[in-house]
Amino acid sequence: MLVHGILNPHLLSLLARVRHTNTIIIADRGFPSWPTIETIDLSLVDGVPTVLQVLAAVRKNFVVAEVYMAAEFCERNSAAVRRRFAAGLNGVKQTREPHVDFKRRVPDAVGLIRTGDTVPYANMILVSG
Repeated sequence: MLVHGILNPHLLSLLARVRHTNTIIIADRGFPSWPTIETIDLSLVDGVPTVLQVLAAVRKNFVVAEVYMAAEFCERNSAAVRRRFAAGLNGVKQTREPHVDFKRRVPDAVGLIRTGDTVPYANMILVSG
């Protein structure tokens, strides 16, 4: 029985199948459904878990070489929220792009992790290193 780190067997399975340069998505509660992409829905209630909580858990056993986020994230969120996300992504190359361009990358992902996060445009595409 697992007692440390990520306990969700579906999430562990997804992470184990990601290879170098593959991508996974950590998304907020409002992110569109993509029927062709494996989705692990961790949402419980509004704000639980958050994108940053899932990111912190994933980063313990997953090398993130780069992250893509929507440029609208910076426009719609306070400086305090932007600082929290910057801290969570510390050391990771970050690329911001229009949300429509961000969503064009989604079909190439190995999987999508849905959270209960309510932060606007908190979605991120993680590139495996």
